[in-house]
Amino acid sequence: MTNARNLGRYTTSEVDHYYTTGQWTEENFTDLIRGRATAVPDKVFVTDGVSSVTYHELFAQSQRLALGLRQKGLRSGDRVAVQLPNWAEFVIAAAALARIGAVTVPIMPIYRADEVGHVVRDAQIKMAITATRFKGFDYASMYEGIRADNPVLEFIVVVRSEGDERESIAGRSIDIFEKLLVSADLDDIDDLLDVRTHPDDPFVVVYTSGTTSRPKGCLHTFNTYAAGARGLMLAFDHNESDVQFGPSPITHTTGLVTSVLIPLLSGAASHIMADWEPSRALADIEQYGCTMSVTATTFLQMLMAASDANPAADLSSLRAWVCAGSPIPAAVVENANAKLPSASILSLYGRSENLTTTTCTTTDEPRRAITSDGSALPGTAVKVVDPDGVELPRGSEGDIAYHGPSHMIEYLNRPAETAELYTHEGYSRSGDLGVMDEDGFVRVTGRTKDIIIRGGMNISVREVEDKLAAHPDLSALAVVGMPDERLGERVCCFVVARDGHSAPDVDQLRVYLTERGVAVQKTPERVEVVDQLPMTATGKIQKHVLRKTAAASVAGSRRHVASA
Repeated sequence: MTNARNLGRYTTSEVDHYYTTGQWTEENFTDLIRGRATAVPDKVFVTDGVSSVTYHELFAQSQRLALGLRQKGLRSGDRVAVQLPNWAEFVIAAAALARIGAVTVPIMPIYRADEVGHVVRDAQIKMAITATRFKGFDYASMYEGIRADNPVLEFIVVVRSEGDERESIAGRSIDIFEKLLVSADLDDIDDLLDVRTHPDDPFVVVYTSGTTSRPKGCLHTFNTYAAGARGLMLAFDHNESDVQFGPSPITHTTGLVTSVLIPLLSGAASHIMADWEPSRALADIEQYGCTMSVTATTFLQMLMAASDANPAADLSSLRAWVCAGSPIPAAVVENANAKLPSASILSLYGRSENLTTTTCTTTDEPRRAITSDGSALPGTAVKVVDPDGVELPRGSEGDIAYHGPSHMIEYLNRPAETAELYTHEGYSRSGDLGVMDEDGFVRVTGRTKDIIIRGGMNISVREVEDKLAAHPDLSALAVVGMPDERLGERVCCFVVARDGHSAPDVDQLRVYLTERGVAVQKTPERVEVVDQLPMTATGKIQKHVLRKTAAASVAGSRRHVASA
C-alpha cells in the first residue's frame, strides 16, 4: 500500500515502524474531523473574534465546500494557495481541500506579488483562496495580476467579501467562498465525493520563511504533519480542556500545527487572532480562557510589556507558553516566570522541514528553558554533526540534524537540495548550529552561515544577543556581521529603544558588554537605531535584510561607528 506512494527517503522498515508505534496511522484529516463532529458536535472548535465554528459546523461546511470545489473542476493532486489571515475559514478551506485530495499551499498574509508569484509558479497553483481585502490591501486584484502572467492559476476564490465589493467581484471571474458551499444532505455529499485521501498522500506544501534565500516548498503528508502534532500533544500534556491561543499565522508551520492540528487531535478548542495587538491579546486570553500558546519569543515579550501597562489583566488561565523560532534569552524567561507564576515557560526549536526538532516539556525542570531549547521528542532522534555528517562529542558545536516521522517528503521541485540535506545515516541537516549536553538537551547557538568572522575569530551572535537581552533601554535587538575591508567582518547591532528611553550609542553598548565579561572584539562596532526589526510573519528576524542594510550603511555614512 505505502510502497506505491512517494515517501521520499523513508524506508519500508521506517514506515512499518511508524505505523506500528502509532506515530503514523490510517486516519486522514477528514476522518479526524468527522470523528470529532460525531463525538462532540456542539463543542466550539475555533473562534477568531468574529466567527465561532463548532466541530459539527466545521465538518458540514468543509464537506459542502469540498463538493463546490469539485464542481468547479478541482481534482485530487491539484495545489491550492490559501492566503488568509487567522480566520476560521482557513480551517474550513484546508479541510475541504483534504476531503477531495487537493494539496493546501498556505501563504502568509504579509506576502505580496513577488513572493506570491514565486509560490504560484513554483507549486503550479491551480486555485487561490484569499481575502478580498485585509488591513487595506487588495488581495483579489493582486491575484488577478498574477493570474494574467500565470495561466496555470485558473480560479480565484475570495473570503468575506461584502456589499458593493461583492458586486464588483461578480464580473471579474472571481468566485465567492460562501457561494461555493453546496446546500445538500451530508450523506449525499459523501456519496458524490467518491474519493478517500490516504494519510500518506500529499497534504500540504509549506514554504520556508525565506530568511536566507528564496522560499522553498516543503511537501508533507498528513501523517508527517500529524506525527509532529501528536508528539507535541504529549510534550505539552494537551487535552480536551485546553484552549489554544494562536496569534502565530496558521498559514505557516507554527500556527498550522499548534492552532489547528494539536487542538483537533486532542479534542480541544482554538482561539486565533487575525491581527496581533498585545493589549487585545490580554483581553482575548481572559475572555476565551486560553490555556496555552506557541509563538515566537517576540509575542511573549510584547504580551509581558502590555501586561505591565494593564496590571488588571487576568492571565491566570495560561498554563504554558512555548517560544519557538529562536532561543529565548534568559531575561525573557525569568520575566515571564515572575509575571505568569501559573504557567510553564518552555522553549521549542523547529523548522518547516520537520516541524519540531527539540522541545522542552511541561515535566522538564524550569531551568531547561533558560539553558536549552529542549530535547528530541519520543520516537525521534537528534544529533549534532560535523560538515561530513559525523556525530560530534557532547558539548561540541555543530549542525543540528533530525531523524523521525515528521520530516517532509521533499523540497518541491528541488531534488538536489533535498538530497543535500541528509547525512550518510539519513539524518536531515538543519543548517542551524547547536550544542548538545550529556542529557540530550540542545541549545541553538546560531546558523552555519550566520556567524560573524572577525579577523579569523568566530563570534557567536547568540552570545552577544543574550547578553544584551536584559539591557534596560532596549525592547528589541539583532546582531549581524557587516563587511570590513581589513577584518572581513565586524559586529553591527540593530536596536529598538524601549518606550520612553533613549537608545544607547555604540560606546555605551560596548561598555555594557565588556562589564559583563564579553571580549571587546565581540562587541558591536556599529549601532543602527531602528523603529522595528524586519520580521517574517512567524516572528523570525530577517537577518539577511539587516545584513544588506548594514552593508549599505557601511558603504555610505560612517556615523555611529565605534572609535576603536
